[in-house]
Amino acid sequence: MLRSPIAFSVKRSRRRSSDVARTHQSSRSAGSGDVHAGCRRYGIQAGVHLGAAARRHNGKLVGHGDFAAQARLSFANLGCALSAAGARPDQVCKITVYIVDYNRDEHVPIIEAAQISLFGDHKPANVIVGVAIMSPGYLIEVDAIAVI
Repeated sequence: MLRSPIAFSVKRSRRRSSDVARTHQSSRSAGSGDVHAGCRRYGIQAGVHLGAAARRHNGKLVGHGDFAAQARLSFANLGCALSAAGARPDQVCKITVYIVDYNRDEHVPIIEAAQISLFGDHKPANVIVGVAIMSPGYLIEVDAIAVI
């Protein structure tokens, strides 16, 4: 188990800006919104993959059994991980949220509130994945992909 509250791996990929433009255009034509806006730069692109869970700096779980507390801290830790990687929340183009025993009616409003606290009006594409189990006590984990 990692001892950092911000467990993230940095995976950098490089693409030509013309490839990013094609990705951007195809997502708009699919009606999914302009999720890649702000991610395009001149020249080479770098992609960063980050993940966060509800841990404090000492590595201890926060909010054992409290989904809302874990969601708030997971998104706050994701913000710290973005900053450490040299990225901003508005550069995130996709998030994946893993939830133990997912219940849409119960979990979505809590996730949306936590997401707004980090991203504000920015709405990256997102996926929610229900899982059977994580490390003991953990109820949520958030992964993000940012283009910087």
